[in-house]
Amino acid sequence: MTIAKCKQDELLTWEDVEKMKYSWNVARESIRLAPPGQGAFREALTDFKYAGFTIPKGWKIFWNVNTTHNDPKYFPDPKKFDPSRFEGSGPVPYAFVPFGGGPRMCPGKEYARLEILVFMHNFMKNFRLKTLIPNEKIIYRSTPVPEKGLPVHLYPHGKK
Repeated sequence: MTIAKCKQDELLTWEDVEKMKYSWNVARESIRLAPPGQGAFREALTDFKYAGFTIPKGWKIFWNVNTTHNDPKYFPDPKKFDPSRFEGSGPVPYAFVPFGGGPRMCPGKEYARLEILVFMHNFMKNFRLKTLIPNEKIIYRSTPVPEKGLPVHLYPHGKK
């Protein structure tokens, strides 16, 4: 199912949401490039070496999700927006972790997926967006941020 094939006043069903594979790939690629969470603190369970430094057992370590989401080993050409990365089985386990992973996986992951897809559907069916600064520069800090804040005009469909 694509958003474009739906009639303007048609309501989504659970079956419709389950068919929105490409929309979910677009959302996941957006989340990969600008993750909602920046990372997490973990405790070193043993002494280990990293980049020539010894990290002692018990130290608190901050892992940054952007480091993983922009690793060319897992995501070739990592700065490129490419929803096809998520087709088929998608990235290897623990390479894409906006909701965490394993036993610490966010219990709201599926609710977030539903909310994102319903929002995307309603936004695309009801509005069109026009950026006011075409090709605005993206600044990479702890997360990618548009240099001027991404000002836009939002128009209801059918109005100029």
